Amino acid sequence: MAIAIDFGTTNTVITRWNAVTQQPETLTLPGLSIQQYMIPPVIPSLVYVEDARLQQIIIGRKVSDRGLDLKTDTRFFQSFKRGIGANIQGFLPEIDEEQITFEKIGQWFLQKIISELIIQEGNLDSLILTAPVDSFEIYRHWLGKVCQSLAIQEIKMLDEPTAAALGYGLNVGENILVIDFGGGTLDLSLVNLEINQDTNVKSVGFLLKWGNYSLAETSKQKVKTARVIAKAGQNLGGNDIDNWIVDHFAKTQGLPINSLTTRLAERLKIQLSSEYKANEVYFDDENCESYQMQLDRETLENILDHHKFFDQLHNLMNKLLQQARRYDIEIKDINKVLLVGGSVQLPTVQNWVKEYFEPQKIKCEHPLEAIAKGALQITQGIEIKDYLYHSYGVRYWDRLNHKHNWHPIIRSGQPYPITKPIELILGASVENQPSIELIIAELGVDKGTTEVYFEGDRLITKQIDQRATIVKPLNDQEGSRQIAHLSPPGFPGTDRVKIMFQVDEKRFLRITVEDLFNNNILLENQLVAQLS
Repeated sequence: MAIAIDFGTTNTVITRWNAVTQQPETLTLPGLSIQQYMIPPVIPSLVYVEDARLQQIIIGRKVSDRGLDLKTDTRFFQSFKRGIGANIQGFLPEIDEEQITFEKIGQWFLQKIISELIIQEGNLDSLILTAPVDSFEIYRHWLGKVCQSLAIQEIKMLDEPTAAALGYGLNVGENILVIDFGGGTLDLSLVNLEINQDTNVKSVGFLLKWGNYSLAETSKQKVKTARVIAKAGQNLGGNDIDNWIVDHFAKTQGLPINSLTTRLAERLKIQLSSEYKANEVYFDDENCESYQMQLDRETLENILDHHKFFDQLHNLMNKLLQQARRYDIEIKDINKVLLVGGSVQLPTVQNWVKEYFEPQKIKCEHPLEAIAKGALQITQGIEIKDYLYHSYGVRYWDRLNHKHNWHPIIRSGQPYPITKPIELILGASVENQPSIELIIAELGVDKGTTEVYFEGDRLITKQIDQRATIVKPLNDQEGSRQIAHLSPPGFPGTDRVKIMFQVDEKRFLRITVEDLFNNNILLENQLVAQLS
């Protein structure tokens, strides 16, 4: 059985492939899922830790049913996806003498969901997980580590907006723009569907774990290929809007900033998706305090404008359109725009999209389940042709500025696999140098950096205007930096080793190292960044 999980900042959606109808269907897990009229079942991404040592947790709807999300408690976690792989500034709690991290909370959450799935559905053969386009290898590596403990033969990963394009259904030759605006991220992806004449192609997507067989192997039929043309992402989501609303009420009414007022702000925001004015009243019977919060669409738009929300949206759209022009695709050549994620239901967001596209091109029928349903398509003979979102580079000493800097080796936007090696020649820097070390990193695009920190019990992300390259080292730890042992030792002034970089079909960065003095291969096809 093939299952797809869209692990979201606010909600998580699970789908399976129905062999009878040959269509994906959204699953309900009793006790965990919320299902309302005209809304597909979702699992709120909430965790309450009862006993950290025994890993006893409550997740999903059970947290809100018990009111555990409406009080300040260090055992309650929400929006924890945003903290996975981030450099958190501030307080992370210790519970039951166990140090808590967002990676640990996320792992418990996913493992709990999958264990409940196995009880309900039986053994799982294939699992597809999705990830934001702007995520670094550290997040994907964490996802891979979580998967290794699961009794599932095949596990794959797919970009969230690319999966959404498949979930809505594509016509061959169409250019589809997916705008995925969820609780934690805003991702844009431009995808085109084509027919691949090569019947031997395997639609592996991006494998995290592989068993003795692959459900994604195609039959002797022509393969549909979803080609990713352009993509752009930013750490901006509905949770940021919730926090901005709370800050507004803290400033105008003196309301406290805590998890309760944040949840009430989220409810106001959701109401404004269908009504002009929203109202929330809450009475705290323990402290005999009451909160009343009223908000209309005009005030919300002013709040968003104050935080330069629309400037960020425009900058991201311009970045994507600039990438598309490399393929001679202009805005008029985009056939459909698919809106995905809970935050796209805000009228102000939909009005922003209409500034670029005619209303008849815009589709918003499946905002919550398109990603999970589309991810299942890679088990049904659809191949994904993708490119590298980030660059890979090596560290060097910048003599002019007297500091370390980074030299890109593989540029972002490069399709993979990269079979023709990219070469780098290095020499010794000191007399009798016994080895050569090289630090390789994943380089984010130059943009305003994102600061992640705690404000009280809220996890806050803040965009900083300073332009800087985001660097995530891949091998900067003891025992991993050394790439070549030199025998005899090296001396300055001559080229000593040649390094050849490649990226395979599974998106793993590999290096081959040749000793130019001895004409020996010191490393051959060595993995540098492995996500499993």
